[in-house]
Amino acid sequence: MSSSSRYSLNKNKYLLDPEVERLEYLLKSHLDQDHRNCLLLFLGLHTGARAQELLNLKPDDVNSFEQSILIKGLKGSNDRELPLAPWLFDQLQKHLQNGAHLNDRLFPISYNRLRQIWDLYRPTPKKFHSLRHTFAIRLYKKTKDLRLVQVALGHRNITNTMVYADYLYSQQELRRLIL
Repeated sequence: MSSSSRYSLNKNKYLLDPEVERLEYLLKSHLDQDHRNCLLLFLGLHTGARAQELLNLKPDDVNSFEQSILIKGLKGSNDRELPLAPWLFDQLQKHLQNGAHLNDRLFPISYNRLRQIWDLYRPTPKKFHSLRHTFAIRLYKKTKDLRLVQVALGHRNITNTMVYADYLYSQQELRRLIL
């Protein structure tokens, strides 16, 4: 792909910091009464997994020793094992203890049901996929390590990951030069 035809990011494709804060607030305040659904959205935000990758998760994909989760890549992307924050891993364990292990999948719901859940909690009218972009942008901002973002997203080709570096660089440079 040439850089002119490459996918471009804009602020409608990821959650801005205040939107992330609002989402986390909503999910935390409903976690007890709507545990499965809030956990699912938290995992989207904290792993950058695609919707169908989350829906395909099996109890065997949870690694208790490493407190991580194995995400099996779709759309030609690589499998990746991602560590979870201790609080999030605890919530995942709680979900497993609540009988999630009785199913072959951790979240035995349809893609359409996931969309409905997202519509219920989303802080702004952006797509579920915005969680993936949000995860990637935040990881890149924190680490400035494009290769790490590539691995975390399961991209086979770093060209796909470059979009995050390009976007943040252009935003920062424009801000620096204009303001």
